Amino acid sequence: MSELSIPAYDPATLVRSITVEIEAPASVVWEVLTDLDKYSHWNPLCVAARSTLEMGAPVEMMLAEYTGGTEVYPYTEYVCAVAPERLLSWELRPTEVSAQAARRDQVIERISENRCSYFSTDAFLGVEAREIMAESGAWVKRAFDETAVALKQRSESLYTDRCR
Repeated sequence: MSELSIPAYDPATLVRSITVEIEAPASVVWEVLTDLDKYSHWNPLCVAARSTLEMGAPVEMMLAEYTGGTEVYPYTEYVCAVAPERLLSWELRPTEVSAQAARRDQVIERISENRCSYFSTDAFLGVEAREIMAESGAWVKRAFDETAVALKQRSESLYTDRCR
């Protein structure tokens, strides 16, 4: 992991998903992660997304309500790291309207030719980081854990279908 561009974060304001082991090559998991048009087929948190996934490009998302509601809401972050088959990251930047800032890192680690692991983190940053963690940390953790499991299922299904 040391060669990847992931900054050190304050553990008190960091959410980390479970790590799932996936019975599929890292290339398949990467394909699922980067096929934003198909997020509605498998992703329980981000039900739609649009981006070129180029450095600095916006990632326009529709996120599911994870605090008990049934609505979806728009959210835009910006691509800040891309290492094919290893790391996909985007960040929320502070603006004049909101001081909120965060960075999401999605990490794929190769175990063998046809097996890998995945986890994601969300680091709340800036002056409001501890407040945001207190208000949102629990539901973000649940959403990221469910997304990790869904990514595992989608990747394994796709890989199994291709091996038939």
